Amino acid sequence: MSDYAAFFIEIRDGKIRNVSYETATVARNLAKESGLIPIGIAVGSGFSTDLDIFGKYGIPEVVAVDHAGFSDYSPEAYTAAVVDFIKKYNPSFFIMSASAMGKDLSPRIAARLDTELISDIIDIKLVDGKIEAVKPVFAGKARITISTNSPIQFVTLRPKVFLPSEDSATSCTVTASDFDPSSVEVRARIKEVIKGTSGKVDLTEADIIVSGGRGLQDTKNFDILEKLAEAVGGVVGASRAVVDAGWRPHADQVGQTGKTVTPGLYIAIGISGAIQHLAGMSSSKCIVAVNKDPDAPIFTIADYGIVGDLFEIVPALTEEFNKVIR
Repeated sequence: MSDYAAFFIEIRDGKIRNVSYETATVARNLAKESGLIPIGIAVGSGFSTDLDIFGKYGIPEVVAVDHAGFSDYSPEAYTAAVVDFIKKYNPSFFIMSASAMGKDLSPRIAARLDTELISDIIDIKLVDGKIEAVKPVFAGKARITISTNSPIQFVTLRPKVFLPSEDSATSCTVTASDFDPSSVEVRARIKEVIKGTSGKVDLTEADIIVSGGRGLQDTKNFDILEKLAEAVGGVVGASRAVVDAGWRPHADQVGQTGKTVTPGLYIAIGISGAIQHLAGMSSSKCIVAVNKDPDAPIFTIADYGIVGDLFEIVPALTEEFNKVIR
């Protein structure tokens, strides 16, 4: 066994993403159980001065691959940087988030290292020094427990399932890496990034999501969901049918072919609950469903269900939330 339990720090626009504190917490806990040293790696541009915050999470060292060549995401270059780090430190555990970036990078890294990967897990424990990880299968209908015998035990965490927690504060040393991305053959380059103008929180990081389905009947009716989301401090999501109809952008889609979310509160409005949608939100901590069909599948996983006309119920809910919250 090596000396380290390592984790990946995700950087976007020069800032640390919240999922990085989740990976740090899991790596630290594994390190404590195994008598190892937790260590992080961050790849990006112009962020190194912020990394000492991981000292609050009990992390004594973070390696910063901070280079102008990483200002735009490149899967080949990022993969090479992480593989270089892993080969130098040879960690027993490597933890990433199953975020959009993590889903793209993790299989590339595993292939380069010829190691097993357990992806999108929702629970983890150590048994005789080996990880036992739980992950949903069959679109969330079942869960399986997987272990690995690889020298590097590599897992990705479903975002917002593993809550980050601070630890005994320690001094975090930020070690600069000399890895140069110009040495990597890059087959594709980003020429332009077009960002949305809404400024809202990404669905995968939202604590409250109000999602709408075909029951809303028309794109203009999403206005009532926007008002409810504003009242509860959440963001608006959508089913695939809604996105396919052009009512909402693909960035709002929750489900098997959209985003997998795990908010504290998920409010499903006019969503029947097709298995593809359930696969993307069934891990939510509390699910509230509003649908006129009492036999809608969404009610089988909802913690609270309201059967009725959403055009009457949602405005009434919004009014009551505004009274309580304001």
